[in-house]
Parts: sequence; C-alpha cells; structure tokens
Amino acid sequence: MTDGELPIEVLNGRPGYINFLDALNSWQLVKELKAATGLASAASFKHVSPAGAAVGLPLSDTLRKIYFVDDIKEELSPLACAYARARGADRMSSYGDFVALSDTCDAVTATLLKREVSDGVIAPGYTPEALDILRAKRKGTYNVIQIDPNYVPEQLERKQVFGITFEQGRNEIQLDSPTLFENIPTQNKTFTDDARRDLIISLITLKYTQSNSVCYVKDGQAIGIGAGQQSRIHCTRLAGNKADIWWLRQHPKVMELPFVDGIRRADRDNTIDVYISDDYDDVLRDGTWQQFFTTRPEPLSREEKKEWIARNTGVALGSDAFFPFGDNIERAHKSGVQYIAQAGGSVRDDNVIETCDKYGIAMAFTGVRLFHH
Repeated sequence: MTDGELPIEVLNGRPGYINFLDALNSWQLVKELKAATGLASAASFKHVSPAGAAVGLPLSDTLRKIYFVDDIKEELSPLACAYARARGADRMSSYGDFVALSDTCDAVTATLLKREVSDGVIAPGYTPEALDILRAKRKGTYNVIQIDPNYVPEQLERKQVFGITFEQGRNEIQLDSPTLFENIPTQNKTFTDDARRDLIISLITLKYTQSNSVCYVKDGQAIGIGAGQQSRIHCTRLAGNKADIWWLRQHPKVMELPFVDGIRRADRDNTIDVYISDDYDDVLRDGTWQQFFTTRPEPLSREEKKEWIARNTGVALGSDAFFPFGDNIERAHKSGVQYIAQAGGSVRDDNVIETCDKYGIAMAFTGVRLFHH
C-alpha cells in the first residue's frame, strides 16, 4: 500500500497471490451486494471470477437437498443460506473455491464451509466457535482472512503489465440506482420487485467477473455465470447451460438418485453432472454404475430434460455490455429468462428489442458497461 495500514489480517493459513486476488475481488462483490440489498451475502470465487453469488434468503426443502445441507439440524442463519446458495448453484465450478462473506462468520456457516473443498474465506469477522471450526479444516492450513469492513481504497487504481504501469479511476457505479431501469424499450415494461433485486444481483456479480460475461439470477442467487468469453453469444450459451443444469438438479429423477453409502462429495457432484448430460452412459454402463449407485437408475431422456427446463420461469439476466444480436435473447428465453438488464447501444438494438417483444420479455437499457479485466 502507498499509504496507511493493510486492511486485512491473516488469521490462519498462508494465502498465495491468486488467493488474495480472489479474496479481495470477492469481498468487494459481497460488500456491494449487502449494501444494495440489505441482506447477508456470499460469493464463491475461482480464478478471479465468481462461480456463485447470492443473498441470504431462506432455502426451500428442495434447495436444501440439492445443496446437500438438509442434514444440518440447527437452523441456518441468513449468512449460511447465502453461502449454501453461492456454493451450491454451480458445485463443479466452485470446487476448490475462495469464499467471501459479507457478515461475521457464525458457527453454522463455518460448519458448511468445513465440509467443502475450498482454499479459503474472507469475512469482516468470525465468532470464536467459527474460527475454531475453520482452523481445524485442511489439517490446520485453511486460509482465513479478516478484513476491515470500513476500509475505503484509493480512488485511483494501478496495474502493471510488462513493466508498464497503467492507472484509472475505480469503478464506483452504483448498480442499485433506480435510474438504471428507467430506459425500457420493450413492450413489456413491468419489473417485479424480485426481478429488480435479481437484476441488481446480476449486475453487481458481473462487475467483478472477467469480461465478456453474462449472469442468470433467480430467487436471489446466480444460477449461471458465463465468464471470460470473447463472444457474447458463447457467454449466454455457457451461462444458460449452467442455469439449465441447476434447474435439472431439481428434477425428481436426479433428487432420487440411489447413491451408495459413503460416496465422496466431489464424486457425487461429478456423477450428477454426467447423469444430466448427454454422456450419461459414462456413469450408467454395466461395471461403472455400481461404483456410484445401489441400483441402476433410468436415464433422464432428452425429452424429459426439455420438458423440465421449459418449466423454469422468472429468471433475470444481466450482461456486462450490450447484446449485439437477438440470438442472445433466443438462447436466454430457453432458460426461462423474463427480465433483462443490459447496456444497450448495439447497431442491432432493434433486433434485440424485437426478439424480447416476441417472448414478452421486459428489458432495460442501463447505459452502463461493466468490463472487468
């Protein structure tokens, strides 16, 4: 730092360079989410982009089961709910993550953290019981960072590339401003309160996601993040596929998979991911299924998947810059998107608006780009 004291303290472990990049970027995200929504917030980061982000809304029985927290007997705090959502939405991508928590980490949140493969956590504080739980994780090497929640960085940011230092002002845009939703060019101009909240969550998540990026959000949590793609349609497809997988995990066939006792969490996550995919035979063929299941489950057919995905509705979608063509809207519609916030400004805005109108999607032009590199 050029001035003042470091706002962080390492309470356990030995965080490395990438750990600190994930910690400081994810902390900004959850701090901003908490300020915008007033709700406890959490994020799961991998390689300087979020795999998940969420606010602390209560979990349904279905979500408790697919996030594998239904065995926790004590009541989940709002922070624990936020963490379960952020970690659980894309479990494959969150494997080995760095976690950020907006509030003081309590014992039940630490208990959930301890069970997952993770590199570390950053939070403004830890209860004594929570700290004891986390210090025992990973044979005592788990990275635990405490940050001063009142720390305000310099307004000028610097980055060195190939020996050359670049400077620019920090991105201080307030993404909960009502003015972001004033320019609504679509026929449907109605955003519910939940839709506005979810779009704000999407935009704040994108602010700390490597560009190009889009983010699907439902019920207070990111359900599909497409990060770091050169093509926007590839972002939309990638994130849409992740959103579809999140929804398919709630299919009765998936929730009732007969796993063998003692299967490891990572093996279970990977088995579900493959079972949902077109490569399901990789876990269902004779000689293989016995490693994962007590009885061989029936495949989830393409028709069953299509029918189930069509039931998903009320999804919000944000983009870190404009959608150049209507193909992004066509893909988003397939994953239940009904609300969109994007910068606008494409020479084909008319095509994008027309495609939204075809499906009754409400879309706001925010006029704000959120490129992050």
